[in-house]
Amino acid sequence: MLKATLLAFTLFAVTALSATAAQPVADPLAPAGHWTGATAGRAATPPMGWNSWNAFRTDVDEAKVMGTAKVLVDSGLRDLGYIYVNIDDGWWLKRRTSDGRMQVRTAIFPSAKVGGSETSSFRPFTDKLHRMGLKAGIYTDIGGNSCSQAYDLHSPNLPEGTTAERQIGLRGHVQQDIKLYFADWGFDYIKVDACGINVYGADSPVVKQHKYNVYPPLIDQASINRTDIPAVRALYQQVADALAASNPDGDYVYSICAWGAADVRSWGKDVGNLWRTSGDITPQWGRMLHTFDSASTRALYAGPGHWNDPDMLFVGHGDFDVHHLTEARTHFSLWAMINAPLIIGYDLRNAPPALMSIWSNKDIVRVNQDRGGHQAVLAYDSDDVQIFVKTLSDSGTKAVLLLNRGSGPAEITLTPAQLKMVGDVALTDLWSKKTMTLTGGEQTFTLQPRESRVFEAKGKRQLADGMYLSEIPGAINIARDGVAVPLPDPIVHRMSNPWGATTNGGERPSYGGWGGARADATPYDQALTVDGTVFTSGIGILANSRMEVKAAGFSHFEAKVGVDDSTRNLKDKVVFQVFGDGHLLAQATAAYGQAAQPLTADLANVKIVELVARNDASSSDLPLVVTWGDAALRE
Repeated sequence: MLKATLLAFTLFAVTALSATAAQPVADPLAPAGHWTGATAGRAATPPMGWNSWNAFRTDVDEAKVMGTAKVLVDSGLRDLGYIYVNIDDGWWLKRRTSDGRMQVRTAIFPSAKVGGSETSSFRPFTDKLHRMGLKAGIYTDIGGNSCSQAYDLHSPNLPEGTTAERQIGLRGHVQQDIKLYFADWGFDYIKVDACGINVYGADSPVVKQHKYNVYPPLIDQASINRTDIPAVRALYQQVADALAASNPDGDYVYSICAWGAADVRSWGKDVGNLWRTSGDITPQWGRMLHTFDSASTRALYAGPGHWNDPDMLFVGHGDFDVHHLTEARTHFSLWAMINAPLIIGYDLRNAPPALMSIWSNKDIVRVNQDRGGHQAVLAYDSDDVQIFVKTLSDSGTKAVLLLNRGSGPAEITLTPAQLKMVGDVALTDLWSKKTMTLTGGEQTFTLQPRESRVFEAKGKRQLADGMYLSEIPGAINIARDGVAVPLPDPIVHRMSNPWGATTNGGERPSYGGWGGARADATPYDQALTVDGTVFTSGIGILANSRMEVKAAGFSHFEAKVGVDDSTRNLKDKVVFQVFGDGHLLAQATAAYGQAAQPLTADLANVKIVELVARNDASSSDLPLVVTWGDAALRE
């Protein structure tokens, strides 16, 4: 059966490739003339809610979930935006072999007992949540089997029955399952894991021991090169298509859980509403930094409708429990600043007031939910301290976070220039609510270990009549970033393996993204510099790239463009082009060692600006780093 399936897949792939080869290859840098960023689903702001996994793992049941839902309503968290109540792994009993229909484990979800022993439905459950003003989320896997069937074999509520009955993932049932979960059962949110295409190979001991069907792994978490990126993306795209078909009103959220593998950080924005940028978080400070770092430099890849996801919140557990409130507040603040989904993972039925006060901080939530959708950008970076700045929708207002990542006190100096402001800046601490004024050009703060400070900042913008592009990443779609071969990001914090001993070489960089577009830095984490001139504002990207920028309300574009001093390709020239709604407005050519050239364009009646940087020769296969220095939209 497996050989037949693989043969059929191979024949399909060959046919598809032949058909593709017969078609003329479109120029990926040609202007689209419109916004091509994904807009499906209902995630205009980062989703907020609760998920059962970090609280209960597979030991989940209806009483626990509905008890949590009641707390969300009674505490006011629902009214703050925490509306999604998501069941994770552990809900399923088996797949009915007669017709492939999924069966709910009614022993733990008794309201699903409808239509006799061989039929069950989550509709009564979701209807109840909807009547409470909440939305319902469900969990599945992109492959045939789930993560718990490989990693939680001693846990309760694992799928039961024959090999076929225990194949409860989407493989071979995408249209059927998505229709069941959304059109029939009424769910609003789905999280799709990837263990089914990762750990069920023929040589896996768990496959032999538990008689699972073999599925040749498509993902190698330790190697991007050994991962079949197009195949993984295609599987997740099938789910996206099924979601659109089963939700004609577009009321759904699609969470891709491929743990930062398969270069998902480059294509997740085009397929789902959120995508995991790393492996699982654990309730440890080092692991929190690890997952945070995997998303914190990727501001240009997120925005309204599509969000970087460094995994669910672990506030309330381990290093972030009620005895570590400094760390808990920092964890929550970091997620808010980078527009991560705020998904609580705690048994809210027993939550102490100190924890509730963290999740219910209206000002921090407001920063996360700002309608502009601009992820915070690094204004200062080091292994010890960082400063993040996030543009808010209110004119002249920003949020700024100071972070001490280390184990000792740290002094952090904040300046108006780091906020892209001038003159005095009014600061309001969003935890203590104290106010102060940033005067005299700077203010120094002393932060204790693992402490953060979050301020709302009001002042005069450096550009009184416009915005630097690096201030508004949520208005940018990286349609093409020029990365030819995905490379692992080496600047993600590495901690000792939380799932094993220190018996190997350690956790190596593995998440694709190194070389991707950056705000106020080059793709390889250098200062933006062209022929010795440093730009503190701008976009760093590789040649053979195209960016789309929402320009409605602005009348003028300007930038100083050139080949960045940090490039490894010193030979090739770059053609910089500015298009407005598909029409060429301005153009310049630059080479390494040339001074940055001014590039301006009139944007009268233009809705979408497209910025193209094209390698004019391609005589070298080395990356060609380019800088859009001081790139800005003017009113």
